[in-house]
Amino acid sequence: MGEKQSEPKKNQVLVVGTTSDYIEWIRKVRPGQALFLTEPKVRQNATEPCPDDGEEILCPICDIDAAIQALNLHKKTFGCTLSGIACFDCESMETASILAEKMGLPYPDLGAVRNSRDKFISKQLWRQCQIPCPQTCPVNTEIEVLNFLGQVPAGIVLKPFCGSGSELVFKCVTRRECDTAFHAVTDGLAARTGNPLFKPTDAGTFQMLAEEWVAGPEFSCDFLMEKDRAVILRKTRKIKVDSRPFGTISGYAICPENDDGRMPSNDMLSDLFYRAARALGIKTGVCMVDFILRHKKAVLIEMTPRPGGDCLPFLLKEAGNIDILGLTLDAAEGFAWKIEKKETYRPLVAFRIHARRNGVLKRINTAAVEKDERVKKIHLIHSPGHRVTMPPQDYDSWLLGHMIIEPHRRRFFETECLLLAKRIDIEMD
Repeated sequence: MGEKQSEPKKNQVLVVGTTSDYIEWIRKVRPGQALFLTEPKVRQNATEPCPDDGEEILCPICDIDAAIQALNLHKKTFGCTLSGIACFDCESMETASILAEKMGLPYPDLGAVRNSRDKFISKQLWRQCQIPCPQTCPVNTEIEVLNFLGQVPAGIVLKPFCGSGSELVFKCVTRRECDTAFHAVTDGLAARTGNPLFKPTDAGTFQMLAEEWVAGPEFSCDFLMEKDRAVILRKTRKIKVDSRPFGTISGYAICPENDDGRMPSNDMLSDLFYRAARALGIKTGVCMVDFILRHKKAVLIEMTPRPGGDCLPFLLKEAGNIDILGLTLDAAEGFAWKIEKKETYRPLVAFRIHARRNGVLKRINTAAVEKDERVKKIHLIHSPGHRVTMPPQDYDSWLLGHMIIEPHRRRFFETECLLLAKRIDIEMD
């Protein structure tokens, strides 16, 4: 009897806890290669088509026993084996690590995942290995915050121990800013008690982290950890707009080949990333690292064993025809990458589309920018009826999508992108 068309491949990479748009991306470009372990509410809220039988298991990501039972049933039912494990979301990495260990699949161990997720522990480990990173201090009271500010008068950043992006991250230079930020982080964490993204990796007694503010442009890279080196896949500069909350990323720009000598060489960065990953216990897989360039030297901010998310996969696909999600599946299976050639990215920018106020999205009209030759792609993630709650209460719902742009100028392209974004008609109720 012949195989059915919808029957999955015999070997599948288990993708733990990702979003419905990533699932649809992978299903289209790598049909049959992945088995998705998905949070039930993600599928309930998805607008994308439901995967075929044999492609997805719906299970609470935090319930390890239920996941193992469901996986064993799946393997028995469909006669497949798991050839690797991958994860694209910070809050699902611990589950991915535990499952990988139980199934004998290569993935960073639980200690490495926790080291990378905890912004205090990661910097302690880096400092022990002479890897440049900001000074840090765990704090519980406003007095402790002010004492730390006294040690680094240029400014400090208050943030949760664990988290993602700019959520509950505040820059403070004055005593008043410290007071406001301290209460904002305290209240924000209290409101997010059940959110696994902010769950501390260790049941410590400190509420939050005070970190030295480092002046300079910020960058983000993806790289692959191999046995004796880190292979850099992409370098992007983060775009920040002063009118938005501190730390908010408005977009990413592909770094030009010629950095005028300001950026360390790829070999220097590769060596730094490799040593930093090993210090955290990461030995395999695709990683993302954020760093700030200070006096031509990279100061590491954070590193995590997953590729950069948000609009970055879309930017890489458009700028260099690189599928970072598919490559992550290949790396999980131990396949050698074919990305040894010199980067040939077009100088594109991914610019995020944000709502401007609270309310319910009534209409979003991109007609004014669709015909602009600089705009290569527009990707919207919400439809009318979507409710927006602005930061610091919520850092997710105000993101409505992104544009891929080829600016006319390499200098001052941020203003060019911002002006394009302002031409999008967003009406709220």
